[in-house]
Amino acid sequence: MAKQPESLLDLDITKYVGDMKVPGVDVEGIVASQRKNIEALTQANKLAFEGVQAVFKRQVEIVRQALEESANVAREMVEAATPQDKAIRQTELVKEAFERALANSRELSEIIAKSNSEAFELLNRRFTQVLDEIKEGINRTKPH
Repeated sequence: MAKQPESLLDLDITKYVGDMKVPGVDVEGIVASQRKNIEALTQANKLAFEGVQAVFKRQVEIVRQALEESANVAREMVEAATPQDKAIRQTELVKEAFERALANSRELSEIIAKSNSEAFELLNRRFTQVLDEIKEGINRTKPH
């Protein structure tokens, strides 16, 4: 029994279509091009996954920081001398928390945008290569 390929990259399409000889069609070239497409998609998925991991890691850090800060805030509120001091400190804390939340949201958005940009650039580069490959194939087959 023939060994099954472990992934699409291991699949040798030329073995299956090698007997199909179509004049003017470069089967090996098509297969090579499709292999490059799969490799580009695989790399783009890897970049996207790494971006998701980075966002998740940063979110965990943000939660940890928030928990630490909550403990400090509770301590500060207990230590405040007067109700006015507590009110002033609460107002300051709300402002700080809001500013921190905006900064964290901006940071997470930047991580996501960078990841998306890298993946899109990779796919865009491959798409341009595919168009060049098509143009070269047409030039090879046109009569001189």
